[in-house]
Amino acid sequence: MASGAPFAFVQFEFGHLLGPPDGRYLARPAPGADPSLVIVLRTLGAPQRRLLERRRRPRAIGHATAAPVPTARATLIQPGPFESNDEAEDWLSGLRSDEGRATAEAERALRELNRVIRAHRAAAADPYARDVTARGALAIRVGYGSGEQVAEGRFTAACELSNAPPRKRRVERLSPEEHLAAILGARERQLVCEELVLRARLDLDADRPREAALQARVALESLLAEIGVGAEGVGSAALAKDREVVSAASNAALEADPSDDLRAGVARSIERMEQAIHRHRLRGSDSTPDR
Repeated sequence: MASGAPFAFVQFEFGHLLGPPDGRYLARPAPGADPSLVIVLRTLGAPQRRLLERRRRPRAIGHATAAPVPTARATLIQPGPFESNDEAEDWLSGLRSDEGRATAEAERALRELNRVIRAHRAAAADPYARDVTARGALAIRVGYGSGEQVAEGRFTAACELSNAPPRKRRVERLSPEEHLAAILGARERQLVCEELVLRARLDLDADRPREAALQARVALESLLAEIGVGAEGVGSAALAKDREVVSAASNAALEADPSDDLRAGVARSIERMEQAIHRHRLRGSDSTPDR
């Protein structure tokens, strides 16, 4: 990157380690192609690993204090610079005045960051390196700066985006708490399909169509076995029919990305599965939480 030219970036900060080692990474669409994105990862304020490794035995303590946590900073930089600072400022002003555009910019960058984490999971055989979300970020910034600045996590100008989730109605806020209390109190059984549908949703939202299709097939079979079809009301027949499209999508996913039609069918099926689980929860939440 030319050090004096302004480059667009999206920056995230998280209160936990992301997994990949600190450094500068180049994403390319094909071997030998020009970079499509520059990703700079840096850890701020992490406890020294050598000190953590030196302590091999448990030690007595008189009271508990909050342990220091690292801050992970990920800066995703567009490799093509703006023509001038004026052009960069016009771009940033447009994002400041259009929340939807700014949010879309951050969502695209977040998908790219999760691709880095996904690659790390495979490269390091680390199943516990988890995807990140905007809601889990300490800060989200969109802006521009010179090549030298953005490579160090600094910038010329930026705006900070809100990561607050949309407000929910009171009944929607209480439902997860009631469900949690019922599971912990052994009044409800946690279903396998609940976890599997969440995994399918995660892959779908992260734009991983092959994984989403394969995950949806297992989730659908599990849901139909655990919840059944007849008592689920509207959408139950459609769920049973989803076997065909989800099966076709998962078979295609063994070799390549499913077609757009199959991907749309998987998305519809995942949505219907989520609705079926929600209806199942409502029928079982006839008690108040134990607290």
